[in-house]
Formats: sequence, structure tokens, C-alpha cells
Amino acid sequence: MSVVSWFGLGRNKLTMSATATTRTTCFSSKTQQVSQVRASVRNKITKNSVQIREKEHVPEIEDHKKFGLSEIEGSAYTGANELASCSESPAHWEKVLEGIRKMRGSADESVDTMESEKAGDTLPPKERRFAVLASSLLSSQTKEHVTRRATQSLRQNGLLTAEAINKADEETIKKLIYPVGFYTRKASNLKKIANICLIKYDGDIPSSIEELLLLPGVGPKIAHLVMIVGWNNVQGICVDTHVHRICNRLGWVSRSGTKQKTLTPEETRKALQLWLPREEWVPINPLLVGFGRTICTPVRPHCGECGVSSFCPSAFKETSSPSSKSNKSGLNKKLESN
Repeated sequence: MSVVSWFGLGRNKLTMSATATTRTTCFSSKTQQVSQVRASVRNKITKNSVQIREKEHVPEIEDHKKFGLSEIEGSAYTGANELASCSESPAHWEKVLEGIRKMRGSADESVDTMESEKAGDTLPPKERRFAVLASSLLSSQTKEHVTRRATQSLRQNGLLTAEAINKADEETIKKLIYPVGFYTRKASNLKKIANICLIKYDGDIPSSIEELLLLPGVGPKIAHLVMIVGWNNVQGICVDTHVHRICNRLGWVSRSGTKQKTLTPEETRKALQLWLPREEWVPINPLLVGFGRTICTPVRPHCGECGVSSFCPSAFKETSSPSSKSNKSGLNKKLESN
């Protein structure tokens, strides 16, 4: 997603104070126990008079079942403010981000965007937020152009508000959003979400990660996206399949206590938030989405066209396009000379 497009939604700018961001580097020896590291972190934070919020509540499984949480998106979640073990930043990560920014700078920004950013952009704030939530739900496991058509279809039929969807027939919704992934389940979830929003939030949507996760079909990725786009509130990194794949290829994340790759986007989110500066939490998603759609593709990544392949431990190890290797040398020399 382009940062311009992201912040343009609702014409509100997301402000993040640079002075409010404090980077803390934590070091630990191999023999230190996890409890000792955490104790050390707490002491340092206390000495600097930084307020630590208590660990965010994670709804019980029974609560998810009560609200009909589907398996469209994983529901495992750990709060953004949870005190976690320290993790050192990977080598050259800033050079890699800068290199990707240069590659995306002259690219088509529409590749970096998601339909949920534009959903209901002409509606009043409350209705716009519901449109963002609905579009985000439709986008799960669905290609962007399909999501776009489905969202436009709902809009053209006046079904992008909680009240309208609550009154609409489920079969009508199914026909309008077809062929998005799991369209039958999503039509049902949209009806349930609309009813919940009308009863509990007067037609608006929940304003916290915990409450969003109680909605049917809403997992961490959708919840964080809706918080950022709908509420201009950054609670964590929005990690989709592109961010998950690229961070693992770059060696930026690993499973807790191991060097193994993270298995899910949610594991990637938690691992990435341990070291990535907070001011990068919003732009990292649109940047890697565009990069993942054009260069670092799921199958046959174009490593020869990538300006940061010299820093990537996975470069040229997956089946690449025929012309990839021929371009490697010149691109890497150009990047390293900058």
C-alpha cells in the first residue's frame, strides 16, 4: 500500500511523534535465562520512568465461538504492548529497506494499495469505518481485483453500511460478493458483524484490537489493518502473506528461541515487532506488499531484478525467472555504491 493512499483515507493524517519513540537495544549472553532478560528490561524501563501497560487481554476460545469466529483468518493474537524478550536488529536491515524504497519509488503505486484503503472514502466517518471493515473482510485470501469488484458491487447496491447489510438478504450478499474466497461464509459473517455493530456500537465498529477480534472472520491481520485505516491508531504491524514471506526470505524473523522460519503471519508480526522501530510499523506493509507483488513474488522471485539481493540469504536459492541471474552483478554493484 502506498503511504499516501493509506493516509489519504478519510483525509486524516496519522501523526506519530518522533520524540515519543525511544529505541532500546537489549543485549543478553547465551547463558542468561529468559526470566533474567525480562527482569533486566523491567528494571531499565522503571529507572527511566516509562509507564508499562499491563499485558493486553486475549479473549478466550469460548468467547470466539460465542461470536462465531471463523477460520478464514487465524485468530491467535498477542498484544502489541506485551513485554517480550529482546531481539537484536538483523544486519543491514536499514540498507535493505532503503533499497526497497528506491525500487518502489518509480513503480506503479496502485500495486501497493489495498481496496480497504479506498472503501467508503466519501461516506461519513462512522459509515466509512464500517466500509473499511467490510472490505478488509472480503480481501482475506482473495486477489485485489476480485475484492475491488465485490466492494464496488456492494457500494453500488447501497450495502456498505451496518444497517443496510443487516436488512439485506444473505443470498443477495453472496451474489454481490462472488467470487471472493469463502464468499458463502463471508456473506454470513457480514450479516453477523452488521448485527453486532448495530447492537453494541450504534452502527459503528469496535475501536480496539480485542473487540475487533471477537467479530466473525476477523483475525490479527484484519484487526490491525482496520485499526490503522479505520481509526488511525497503530497497535501493531499489519502482516499479510507478502510481509510474512519477504521477512522470512530476508532472515528478519524466526520462531521464538530458534533459528527456524516463522510459520504464520501472526508469528512474523510478533517477531518483527521485537526489533523494528515503531515509526516503521505502518509503512512496512505497503512497501513490502508492492515489492512482493512485483519483485519478491511467491513463485520464481525476480532476484536478478532486485537491488537488495546481495543482502538476502535466500537470493537465487528459489527457482527464478530465466533472466534473473544475468542482471545480478550490475544491480548489486549499483546499490553498494550508493
